Amino acid sequence: MPPIRRVPLALIPLLLLPLTGCGTGGEGEAEAAPAADGFPYTVTNCGTKTTFDAPPKRAVTMNQHATEIMLALGLQDRLAGTAYLDDSILPEYRSAYAKTKVLAKEYPSKEVLLGANPDFVYGGYSSAFDKAKGEDRAGLQKDGINTRLNIENCTKGKVGIDQLATEITQVARVFGVPERGEKLIAEERQKITTVEAELKGSAHPSVFVYDSGDSSAFTAGGKGIGNEIVRLAGGRNVFADLDATFGDVSWEQVIKRKPEVVVIYDYGGTTVAAKKKRLLNDPALADVPAIKNVKFAVLPLSSAVLGVRVADAVQDLAGQLHPGTP
Repeated sequence: MPPIRRVPLALIPLLLLPLTGCGTGGEGEAEAAPAADGFPYTVTNCGTKTTFDAPPKRAVTMNQHATEIMLALGLQDRLAGTAYLDDSILPEYRSAYAKTKVLAKEYPSKEVLLGANPDFVYGGYSSAFDKAKGEDRAGLQKDGINTRLNIENCTKGKVGIDQLATEITQVARVFGVPERGEKLIAEERQKITTVEAELKGSAHPSVFVYDSGDSSAFTAGGKGIGNEIVRLAGGRNVFADLDATFGDVSWEQVIKRKPEVVVIYDYGGTTVAAKKKRLLNDPALADVPAIKNVKFAVLPLSSAVLGVRVADAVQDLAGQLHPGTP
């Protein structure tokens, strides 16, 4: 059953006023409100086609990078709720985030989600739309709630800066603030251009991304923005040939590819120190150049997904891979 849409108390007196004819309308008819600039807006996102007649007013974000895109676009006043952080919100958005209702530490139940009375749900990962919980995109649409999924989850081929621009552009258009999207994209591109200029002529060390894993290694493949961050930061992902955003590889493969640097993704309950210890204490990895020479770099997981941290992640990782570079 769709959620009940409550009428704000402040509007009740207005609803009780008699309607008067206006323009060419007949007696007792109200003139339709003019459409907002740029609307209706139709977009196909990860296979779901949606027409927005007006910008959403009560959005709920699932996953940190979706939340930070909204905040970076100055849309905190449109947030009815948020859920699921991998780590801390960027400092420049913490004040706005603090004013947003957190619905759950991870994903909220459908009851809690509908209790926020959203008209739009924006998910960072496919797991945000769980069919078993009745929170799949089609199910939410039946409840009158439009949705969006970050396109890193459905892009065919490699994800790069063009896909980041698409993500920001489309979210900005949905909310009727295209100029904010353009400004944000220009800032991201400028930061990356600066890094590329600084690294011109530098060597590209081979990089193994270690997300997690014990019996096997969960790593960044060649399709996701994580691979592009490594490339733009002046590195070479040794598993760029893995046709996935993330995937499991054997330790034998890691040994064979002889990475010169290990990039550790920092998130969750396992600390960076614990991940380093696991790698350094594995006798099988002792001759891997990165382990032998204790060459590590660290990125928060929230910086290695398609969101507003991409350019900063490129700058940060470039500084770690190429110490001393301006």
